[in-house]
Amino acid sequence: MFDLGWVRVVNTAAPIAVNQVVAVEVHSLGLWSVNLSRILEAVDSKTRFGFLYSTTAHHVEQGEETFLLRFEPETGEVSYELEAISRPRHVLAKAGYAVTRYFQHRFARDSHRRLHQAVTLNS
Repeated sequence: MFDLGWVRVVNTAAPIAVNQVVAVEVHSLGLWSVNLSRILEAVDSKTRFGFLYSTTAHHVEQGEETFLLRFEPETGEVSYELEAISRPRHVLAKAGYAVTRYFQHRFARDSHRRLHQAVTLNS
């Protein structure tokens, strides 16, 4: 869900576990940036997998994001929930609020598309 070409997780070997720091590299407007978030909750069961993370002081935004995959055994349906609650932290993110929101919406769209591709290729 993060392997999008313009977004990727830097520390891919890091476990999805509470207190783990996740480093996400983003290419936008010709610049690369790295944003750090800390996992607050992790879910790994037969029907749900995902995590909630909160941004750190080393992130252009301030807030939380939830990434959750759900499997409905009765129907075989798989769903992906991505929820973000944030506001700009960095001065450039504040100045370019509309651009920041554009990239957040682009990430959500591309992330959903990437997971759909992964499920389609593996089914």
